[in-house]
Amino acid sequence: MSEQEFAVEAQGLSKRYGKMWALRDCSFQLPANRIIALVGVNGAGKSTLMSIISGMLSSTSGALLVKGRPVVKGGTVGADAGGRVAILAQDKPLYRDFSVSDMLKFGRATNRVWDQQRALSWLDRFNVPLDRRCGKLSGGQKAQVALAVALGSRPDVLLLDEPLANLDPVARSEVTGELLAETADSDMTVMLSTHIVAELSDVGDYLLLLDAGRPVLAGEIEQLLARHLRFTGPRADKPPIAGKILQAQHADRQSTFIVEVPDVAAAPAIVAPGWTAQPVSLDQLVVTTLKASNQARRNLEAAA
Repeated sequence: MSEQEFAVEAQGLSKRYGKMWALRDCSFQLPANRIIALVGVNGAGKSTLMSIISGMLSSTSGALLVKGRPVVKGGTVGADAGGRVAILAQDKPLYRDFSVSDMLKFGRATNRVWDQQRALSWLDRFNVPLDRRCGKLSGGQKAQVALAVALGSRPDVLLLDEPLANLDPVARSEVTGELLAETADSDMTVMLSTHIVAELSDVGDYLLLLDAGRPVLAGEIEQLLARHLRFTGPRADKPPIAGKILQAQHADRQSTFIVEVPDVAAAPAIVAPGWTAQPVSLDQLVVTTLKASNQARRNLEAAA
């Protein structure tokens, strides 16, 4: 994969606030034209990472590229030729006294690139009235207006920092479905930050999991799930197949392991007498990986 095929690339990216590191030595490459699920507990560095990608915040060290172009505070170098980024936070900033139509005019005036038809099409999908003042809109309608303005700027990368958190499950499903269609019909990459992991199974296709300011898991969600299996069988000190053990639980007569299998294709159909192998859910994978990361960090601190 060439450099230009990566939507976002971090090289030793770090951000420090005083003595506290929000991000530390982050390196990753995210594919373009995908929906990236950015996951992590509160304080993991998700919002800080998005702020650096958008150019709202400068890094302490390291480099970050969008579509192969370096990002500095204020935006992406050479963004006119590609690398445009739009960010939408949970508070969805709108001018209360502006009508929806006024917000689109504001979007046109403040963006070098603007697609009025794309913004109008998004609002039409969700029946948002153009003549209503933003202060009179419901929470769901405000989210649609903010998304319409973001999409109208035709970003190469759209960052969504939990902007759908106040929508009901049906509305979230409809919005994420439309975002999938937008991504498929354009060259746009969407990075969606959320703490509701279960909702990502049908939305995101690539996972970036942060813990304590560092990436601890990244890859195609489908491939990640295929490589992780849950083995249950008679009590034992190790699982019946070679691999990285993420979790081990033991009862009097039974053991359960969650294992990252190096080569799923080479794994035997029958693991061993008395053992069963089952797939893990995305929620299980995220929680198990975070627990393993926390334990490894505590072990390092204890040994220091």
